Amino acid sequence: MTKAIHPRHTGAFYFQSIVSFGVSVSAVTLGLVYLPVETWVRAFLAIGVLYVVTSTFTLAKCVRDRQELTDVATRVDQARLEKLLSEHDPFKVD
Repeated sequence: MTKAIHPRHTGAFYFQSIVSFGVSVSAVTLGLVYLPVETWVRAFLAIGVLYVVTSTFTLAKCVRDRQELTDVATRVDQARLEKLLSEHDPFKVD
């Protein structure tokens, strides 16, 4: 293969993602703590937030797995094509 595989995201992108996630979770937590409702309503909303967070991670994993599968299939197809082209001799007479 002629193409090297390079990472698509930088460390700054990952750092920004982690900071963004932390800020959003902190904001929701503070909102739940200072919400002027009874405790059971806060608990219900907190369970809903936990469900959203876990399902977000699951969805992100599924998207990542699908993208990796597509990348692997593309690389395999590219390797097959390169092998076929390297073995082909246009001047060969049968």
